[in-house]
Amino acid sequence: MKEPKKIGMLTPSSNTALEPICSRMLHDVPEVTCHYSRFEVTKISLEQDSLSQFNMEPMLRAAELLAHAEVDVIAWNGTSGGWIGFDVDRKLCEEITKRTGIPATTSMLSQIRAFKEHDIKSVHLVTPYIPEINRLIAEQYKNECGIETVNSSGLNITHNRSFSLVPQERIEEQIKEVTVSPAEALSIVCTNFPAVAKVNYYEEKYKLPMYDTINVLIWECLKMVDIEPANVKGWGELFSRATVNE
Repeated sequence: MKEPKKIGMLTPSSNTALEPICSRMLHDVPEVTCHYSRFEVTKISLEQDSLSQFNMEPMLRAAELLAHAEVDVIAWNGTSGGWIGFDVDRKLCEEITKRTGIPATTSMLSQIRAFKEHDIKSVHLVTPYIPEINRLIAEQYKNECGIETVNSSGLNITHNRSFSLVPQERIEEQIKEVTVSPAEALSIVCTNFPAVAKVNYYEEKYKLPMYDTINVLIWECLKMVDIEPANVKGWGELFSRATVNE
C-alpha cells in the first residue's frame, strides 16, 4: 500500500483550533495526513516579548523534528509574517529547506498566493488581534500585493489561547460589520480563530469567498504534494476556484 503524503505543520504551543480543523478538512482525503510540531507562542502583540517568540531557531528546531517523520512539506501554520513581514516568512521557508531538505510554506504566503492566483484585489480583514497588527497586515497586503483592505475588524485580544474561545456569534458580528461595503473576498487572519469552521454558512450568507489562514494553508500544501485541492469538499470556494493568474 502506498504511503500517504505527509504535511508537517509548525504549530503555536497555545493553539487548540488548527489541529482539529485541519483533521476535519482532510477527513475525506486519505491520500494525505497532517503531523504537528509545537514551539512556544502564548501572546500576540507588538511588544518585544511577543515578537521574540518568532525568532527562527525554535521554529527551525521544531521543523527538524518534523523532518524525522520524513514529511513531504513543512508549513508554518501561523500568521506572524502578517506583521513581522512576508520577507521574514520567505526567509524562514528558505532556512527550513536548508536545514531539512524539505520544501516549506506559511499561512500568510499561502494566502497571498491564493489571492494572486484568483485575482483578488480587495478584501475585508477579520482577526481577533489589536488594531496595530491589523494595520500592519493591511499595509503588507497593499505594499506587497497591491491588495486593498476595504474594512477591517479586530477584537483587541493579545492572549493567544483566548482566540480559540471566541464564539461564532461574535465572529459573525465582525463579518457583518465589515461587509457593509463591497470587496472581492473575506480575509480571516489567525490560525487559532475558528471562523473557518462555518465557512460555508458565511460564504453563502455574505456572498464572499473566505480566504482563512487555515484553509489557504491546506490548499497550498495539497498543491505542493501534487494532490488536487478540489478533493477537499465543504470547506469553502477556495478549493474549487479556477486559477486566473499562475
